[in-house]
Amino acid sequence: MAEKREFTQSRQKVTFIDLFAGAGGISEGFLQAYTADKYYDFLLASDINTNCQLTHEVRYNYQLGLSTEFLCQDIMEESFLSNLLDKIGEKQIDVVTGGPSCQSFSLAGSRSKFDKRDNLFYHYLKVIKALRPKYFVMENVKGILTKDKGKFVDRILSEISSIIDEAAMPYLQAFLKTKLPNYLSPFMVKLWLTKLDVEAYDALASDTYERGYFDLLNRQFKVITQGISYKESKSNQDINTIRHGLLLLQESSQRELIIQSLVNLKTHCNVNNDHFVEQLNDSIDQMCEERIIRRMLSSLEAIKPLTRNSLDVEDMEQALKVFALRFDDCLDEIKKLLNRTDLVAFQRLVDNVHLYRIDQPIVLTAADYGVPQNRERVLFIGCRKDQKLITSIPTTIKENDRVTVFEALWDLDMIGNGETVKTYRATQPIKQYQSLLRARSEDSVPIRGGQMYSSWSKCGRLKHRFEFDSEPFYVKTRGELSSRLKYQKMELFNHQTSQQNADVRRRLQLIAESGDYDSAKPQLKKEGLESNKRNYTVLNPQGQSPTVCTMPDDFIHYAAHRPLTVREMARLQSFDDSFVFQGKRQTGGNKRKVEIPQYTLVGNAVPPLMAKAIANEILNKID
Repeated sequence: MAEKREFTQSRQKVTFIDLFAGAGGISEGFLQAYTADKYYDFLLASDINTNCQLTHEVRYNYQLGLSTEFLCQDIMEESFLSNLLDKIGEKQIDVVTGGPSCQSFSLAGSRSKFDKRDNLFYHYLKVIKALRPKYFVMENVKGILTKDKGKFVDRILSEISSIIDEAAMPYLQAFLKTKLPNYLSPFMVKLWLTKLDVEAYDALASDTYERGYFDLLNRQFKVITQGISYKESKSNQDINTIRHGLLLLQESSQRELIIQSLVNLKTHCNVNNDHFVEQLNDSIDQMCEERIIRRMLSSLEAIKPLTRNSLDVEDMEQALKVFALRFDDCLDEIKKLLNRTDLVAFQRLVDNVHLYRIDQPIVLTAADYGVPQNRERVLFIGCRKDQKLITSIPTTIKENDRVTVFEALWDLDMIGNGETVKTYRATQPIKQYQSLLRARSEDSVPIRGGQMYSSWSKCGRLKHRFEFDSEPFYVKTRGELSSRLKYQKMELFNHQTSQQNADVRRRLQLIAESGDYDSAKPQLKKEGLESNKRNYTVLNPQGQSPTVCTMPDDFIHYAAHRPLTVREMARLQSFDDSFVFQGKRQTGGNKRKVEIPQYTLVGNAVPPLMAKAIANEILNKID
């Protein structure tokens, strides 16, 4: 075993799984985290991509000797949850982490309405409802905060609050059965009680309650159409709209299939900013329950003159409005009905029925946690009601002590154009930046007797816990794992530059010497070296890099005037050098979405040192 017994024997295991694991940035950070009495036991990772699986298996199963499972499957597939539960077995999961795909949330790109990826967080929460961990972490880009003018975040918080402690539900229901008759008609009392059960329970139980809800709606529809002649009832368009609307609402699985098919088609065909997008969006919108209910409400208003009792119609209108509410929305509406005394008692029951508590989203900057990068991420941390609430992640680095780009990369600047370097070479730091090099702890805190950031990257940040079962190695495909003869072993991995022609090298040189792309454009035009590329960023050796992305030529090395290697980008993300990114180095066009090359693995990852700070805060709070 690669784990040191003296480390694990004196500490208690806290189990975790990592969904949307990608390269393993969160996994790596959680394995680095520990306290005097606790550490993380990594049970399972999941991602849709086979190169993510390959990178994980080499790192955690082969190098570190862990028995961590990997589920390579789309979380939106119907069988995902059952397959996940099969792999976990009887083990209790304490913490779940995951970052649902965030391209559609990003401020950097267009925000597509009805983007397939927007549904991923719902499926993530389905896992949370099934596993009921003590804590869960959902991370994303900062752009999610302003998506749909903040409504998307409200939806996430509402869904989290709607995860219910089923053991507490009978007490809430018993209270309402006693109190609601004082405020509502018998029909509305039954409706509210049934609706709360629909929202509180999952799977078969929820389906049973939902059928009961539609039985109530159908009976009420018969009540309001009693005095209307048969001929009028069958020919009136508004009555038919209500009748058929009830059927459409009831066939939710059929509508969801249609919606998902259209969303998948739209995403697959990149339908956006064209003459198809409005029509496709409208087709999807027609199937959504909100649109169906709006039309039904309009028709109910139209048939009021035909009915005997307008109060029955008003109950029906209210019942349709209630249908679209989530659990917390239902509770808010019920609160409006109650007097002050009943409201106090009701609130106590409500507080107990919520399984998770959550504060507002937490915004983190990677540079505050020892990462040489100004990457901003947003966290949603759900805390089970028997655990302490987490409202912030304490920073580990003071602003004046942040790690610089030069500290991260200086020793790797010994590679030429079109070259692959497999061993560390003696490198002299550039004199004007030499004063930036500082002794630090493994968390990047400046200390006497520490090592430089570059040295920590070389020796690794896991040696307190692990001795490698296998020296780091690289394979092109997962099939090569079965043949040790195909393992490519070297001292330094993923340090390769592309062969660039003289024009490209000159273009990058001019941009670097000008300081930024815009300033260089006149000279580029003069020399006939203009580019269609929208942006180049020259790295500032004395500061932190912008957010590391998936395109290697977005950044220009501050001294070498070239794109960064995979290893250099990994340093900016705070990955150890022993973490080997597997598969293809890069690929082009749409293949990048499917193959997930090394540059994409690095660029999409959560920086391990930032993940470590999150993990430590949970260890400090978890009971």
